[in-house]
Amino acid sequence: RCNLAPLVEYADDVGLKSDFVTMNPSVVQRAFGSLRSETDREKFVDRLAVLNDSVLWIPAFMVKGGEKHVEYVNELILKNRLNIQTAYPSLRLIHAVRGYWLTNKIYIKRPSTGLLMYTLSTRFCDEIHLYGYWPFPKDSKGTPVKYHYYDNLKYRYFSNAGPHRMPLEFKTLKSLHDKGALKLTTGKCV
Repeated sequence: RCNLAPLVEYADDVGLKSDFVTMNPSVVQRAFGSLRSETDREKFVDRLAVLNDSVLWIPAFMVKGGEKHVEYVNELILKNRLNIQTAYPSLRLIHAVRGYWLTNKIYIKRPSTGLLMYTLSTRFCDEIHLYGYWPFPKDSKGTPVKYHYYDNLKYRYFSNAGPHRMPLEFKTLKSLHDKGALKLTTGKCV
C-alpha cells in the first residue's frame, strides 16, 4: 500500500490486508497537520494501528528535508507500542531504480511511489498485481477519477513541471501487463 492510505473507511473497496506500507514524509504534513495537535497525533496513531505487523517504509532520506518528522514518528510508534517495523531506504535506492529504468530506455526523472514499489516487488514476488494505478483524470468511460481514492489532492498528470511522468509510467506498466509480467487492474476488481 502506498502513502499510508486509510483502509478502515474504504475496506469494502480496498480491503484491510497490509504487509508493506509506504509513507512519504509529506503525508505527515498533508494528512496529519505535521502532528502539531493531539487530535492529529491520535488520528495518525489510529491509522498506524491498523497496520498491525506490517513494515512501514518511510523514504525519509530520498527527498530534501524528509527526515524532519521521522524521529517524532518513531517516538509515537514506540510510545504507543504499535506492532509495526519501520524501514528507511537510502538515497542510493532511488538512483538504482532510476538507473534500472534508464537502461531499459524508460526516461523517468523520479519514479512515483507506485513505480518504485513495483520495481522493488520484482525482487521479492513471483506474481505481482497492481490495483488503482490509473494516472489520468478520467476513466475509460469519461468518469472523473481522483488522484488518490481517499483525498482531493490534485495532480497535473501531463505537466513536465512535476517530478513524475505518470502517463509514461502507466504505458510502461501496461506494456509489462500485456507481456504477462504483471497483472494491472484498472477497472473494478472481479
